[in-house]
Amino acid sequence: MKNVMQIAALCAASFFVAGPALAAAPVPCENMLKEVKAAAKDPKHAAFDKEKFDDLQSKGIERCKADDDAGADALFTEALKLVGK
Repeated sequence: MKNVMQIAALCAASFFVAGPALAAAPVPCENMLKEVKAAAKDPKHAAFDKEKFDDLQSKGIERCKADDDAGADALFTEALKLVGK
């Protein structure tokens, strides 16, 4: 019984330590890519540096395919800033 209590306490403590880290996990890059593609098609965002936007989007897709969600999200965020989002 003592071992069960120790295991339960350890699990609870690990949840409180890891909980904030799990909450700050990057957004799945596929979700951000949908937002980037939608922003590029939105007529409200007609005046932006399309070449730079396309470059950031391409690099973001490469990072996404490499399972680097944080890197892809950073590139997609830069692309969205170009269109004012």
